[in-house]
Amino acid sequence: MVGPDILALDFDGVVCDGLREYFQSAWKAYVEVFKPRDLTPPEGLAERFYPLRPVVETGWEMPLVLYGLLSGVSEQTILAGWPELVPELLAQAGVEKAPLAEAMDGVRDRWIQADLADWLSYQRFYPGVIDRLGQAIAAGVELVIISTKEGRFIQQLLAQGGVALPADRILGKEVKRPKYETLRQIKTAHPSAALWFVEDRVKALKSVQQQPDLGKIKLFLADWGYNTESDRALVSPGSGLQGLTLAQFCGPFETWVAGGG
Repeated sequence: MVGPDILALDFDGVVCDGLREYFQSAWKAYVEVFKPRDLTPPEGLAERFYPLRPVVETGWEMPLVLYGLLSGVSEQTILAGWPELVPELLAQAGVEKAPLAEAMDGVRDRWIQADLADWLSYQRFYPGVIDRLGQAIAAGVELVIISTKEGRFIQQLLAQGGVALPADRILGKEVKRPKYETLRQIKTAHPSAALWFVEDRVKALKSVQQQPDLGKIKLFLADWGYNTESDRALVSPGSGLQGLTLAQFCGPFETWVAGGG
């Protein structure tokens, strides 16, 4: 029977959609750093921001995306060349990375401390994912979450969805190591296990591919997550990556690898 013994999943962009929280936090940080006259986000700004989430490598870039949009930079320009735009926008605004990072962290910390339930309410699970996780666990698959989100929040969100995952199966921001290193530790502890990893960021999957000792891990790009059309185009025969739709994810493991390897 086709399937993993251990299923490792990224969280944001695979299990959970945090776009609403990202925008709210990014806007509050934008207000702190850039001090606009109007403290209310312009109508339609959130909807313009959401498709640009894939360009963001780290959280401090989110308010800078808003600055770019509100400075007249088009969505197409941001998608096509964000890494090159970042230093230009920082120079144009006269700000540095550190204040943006402090603002984002501060906004989230204060929100979480003031009303954790409200902060959690801005995250949602992708349709069908929680049921599929329950089915996998019931079938004896060992589920592991590997994320840059704090593990305690992942555990609370999963519990809200009815998935009780032990804390040692949730490897979040606090472990402070690259995802490929976490996968290496899992593989070392379970050398004969079939290990599958689902991630929505091509860069993270490529970093796993660059580790010669992790070549037997089956790698899947979740196309419903925070990636772009050009990212998804990198998944091709011979790439070593398997594209995965949400419908496939929610179906039998056999459908995950149908037509590919």
